[in-house]
Amino acid sequence: MISIDRFLSDEQDPKAVEKVIGKLNDLLTSGEEILYLGVQKKPAVNLLPDSIAITNKRIFYCEPGNLGLTMNFKDISWKSVKEVSFKEEFFGSKFICVPQHGENIVTEFIPKIQARKLHQAANQQLEAYKELLHQQKLEENRAMASTLNPSPQPVADFPIVEKEIAEPEPIQIAEVVEEPEDETTLKLRKLKTLYDKHLITQEEYEAKKAAILDSF
Repeated sequence: MISIDRFLSDEQDPKAVEKVIGKLNDLLTSGEEILYLGVQKKPAVNLLPDSIAITNKRIFYCEPGNLGLTMNFKDISWKSVKEVSFKEEFFGSKFICVPQHGENIVTEFIPKIQARKLHQAANQQLEAYKELLHQQKLEENRAMASTLNPSPQPVADFPIVEKEIAEPEPIQIAEVVEEPEDETTLKLRKLKTLYDKHLITQEEYEAKKAAILDSF
């Protein structure tokens, strides 16, 4: 059973708090806790006040029914809340919840200090929810980037083998040894030179050539 003492710090109606907490205790889910409870204080008759409970998962609106014999609970989760605000008036304040869709939820005659603390607690939870969404989005983006651009697989290091370059074999240059010309060859060469220079006729060239060869 949840202790009601911590929800009586701002002059909340103890009977209303006890009744609401007793019912809410059965509605809370795993890991859910009540952070603040504001109780309506009507200027004339305040026998059956409405209450607003802020938890770490949602806002509860608690309305007595059947002359206080029953309680009606409505809730709105933080993902469905766009913003919250309050407006101070002569008799207390209006606590206003603006949902993502639909009409605003307005509760009147909330004591001013309670309205401020409801507003503070609700804003803290809204910011926490937005931060959670932001972190989830970052994780999704990282996961998507990892899928689209997988990490390169390490390449095995293979030893670098230096290929030996064969040195070209030296070119063998044959040495040409000129043999001295013999006397017959020399005579024939001179005879041919004379003929080429038209110093002798062809008949003379043929005759002398024959004579040289005969003497060989």
